[in-house]
Amino acid sequence: MQLKILLPDRLCLDLEVVRIVAEGPDGAFGMLPHHIDYVSQLAPGILTYEETGGQVRYAGIHSGTLVKVGDEVLVSTSGAVLGDDLQTVQQRAQADFRAAEQNERAARAALARLEAQIVRRFLELEQAL
Repeated sequence: MQLKILLPDRLCLDLEVVRIVAEGPDGAFGMLPHHIDYVSQLAPGILTYEETGGQVRYAGIHSGTLVKVGDEVLVSTSGAVLGDDLQTVQQRAQADFRAAEQNERAARAALARLEAQIVRRFLELEQAL
């Protein structure tokens, strides 16, 4: 199977694999070559894949969607951390995803302040007329 992990701004991984284990909303599932075509949401967690040479590697996934069509498996996610050591990948993924969540919270707060200012300006404009 050809595993591709796609981020919003780049292709993170494009590799021939013989096995994939991922975590969906209802629990973990595995895929081997000749698995039926499949679509699933991915829960934040670890995606495990085995290369054709037998090396097992890990990808910390922020959440996303997995689509398998034929021999191609596409994973679309907002963030991914790749590595050979499970603990290292888990730690890096948690730190990266925590930082991303903090940035999202800050952006939402800034947007809420901007919306409040716009509403206040419209009210001031209405009162002036």
